[in-house]
Amino acid sequence: MAVIRFHGVIAPRGPRTLSLAGMAEAIERAFALKHVAAVALVINSPGGSPVQSALLHRRIRQLAAEKSVPVLAFTEDVAASGGYWLACAGDEIWAEETSIVGSIGVVTATFGFKEAISRLGIERRLYTAGERKRLLDPFLEENPEGVERLRAVQNEMHAAFKELVRARRGSRLAADDGTLFNGDIWTGRTALKLGLVDGIGDLRGVLRERFGPEVRLRPIESRRRRRWLPSVPFRTRRDPLDLVADLFALVEERLLWARFGL
Repeated sequence: MAVIRFHGVIAPRGPRTLSLAGMAEAIERAFALKHVAAVALVINSPGGSPVQSALLHRRIRQLAAEKSVPVLAFTEDVAASGGYWLACAGDEIWAEETSIVGSIGVVTATFGFKEAISRLGIERRLYTAGERKRLLDPFLEENPEGVERLRAVQNEMHAAFKELVRARRGSRLAADDGTLFNGDIWTGRTALKLGLVDGIGDLRGVLRERFGPEVRLRPIESRRRRRWLPSVPFRTRRDPLDLVADLFALVEERLLWARFGL
């Protein structure tokens, strides 16, 4: 039984994030194991990039179809937003009673620095070719047209998310769209009633019951995911901008976890 752990924020870059580039090797190795009975996904993620969520989901489903291997997803503390998108790659989804599940929606966060730079005597100058090139520059006053354009993009992303959940969960869904797709979150117990998960249970317990007490769990780890600063000596030559970018990514990561009290 191959076990892949997906722990972290889903994003294209960052020292501890989940992306297809960072996880593809582990996914491929899991499905390539000889005599593998199933692949288990252990998910603990508050979400993140919808694109990376879709790419990870698609790669898992492609290999599951090619190898005719069932996939079981197990949620830990949280499988929300992109984390739930990833969980839907499982033919079955199992959760703890107190797991946080759902958040089927799209959120975009930014800041407005217009007043701050004015106090510092800084003037923002932005030149574009293309009348719609500028979109919600944080150093300029918020533009209602830009907000409308952003919401249109969010609605398209949300529609794709809803379509995926309907396709993967099908008749198991036990509530209307207004309940399921408003961005709300639930415990695993309530998610079971709504049809978002298939049962309450943990990895070892479910697999021993399904495949017998002699089932062997084979953890498959990614060799490509970067470690953060404590494992990298400060004398190592790195671009200072990369270090700054990693620090900002860690702040964003912390904020995403904090949304769910974690």
